[in-house]
Amino acid sequence: MKSEIAAPTVSTGPAVPAQLTSPPPLSPLYPPSRIRLSSSHRGARLARLLAAQQLAEWGIPRTTSTGTVVVAVVAELAANAVTHGRTPGRDFEVRLALSAVVVRGEVLDTRPDRLPRVPGLTLPPPPDATNGRGLLLVAAYADRWGWSVRDAYTTKTVWAEVDYRRV
Repeated sequence: MKSEIAAPTVSTGPAVPAQLTSPPPLSPLYPPSRIRLSSSHRGARLARLLAAQQLAEWGIPRTTSTGTVVVAVVAELAANAVTHGRTPGRDFEVRLALSAVVVRGEVLDTRPDRLPRVPGLTLPPPPDATNGRGLLLVAAYADRWGWSVRDAYTTKTVWAEVDYRRV
């Protein structure tokens, strides 16, 4: 009988979130950027534009693969904060940090009771749904992502990291 040895498998699927954990420590090259924005569609749009501007100031043009991915991921996290993490009268915050090897985006919202649904572990939206696929994008593009709750009444942080590929 022929003996078969299973070849090691390499995961090529979406990044599985590090649920309910703070992001790993980071040694930023520059002071991280932080901005509070209104919990509105305009605030989400500004988050995307300001992320692109901050990356450009750090020397990462939006046209690079890293720039494109970070802007898309931050835009999705900001849209989720406005759509699912909104508390009337309270803002959300966007933070960006750059280390020698990682760009991290964090979005803090005011609904720690509404945690993200994990792609692949929860049912996908129906095919005719017009929303519900944003975290699939985050999971597909980010190298790591997750969320943490500071306390049950204040804030939730959803974060994503993209490995910095100098091109």
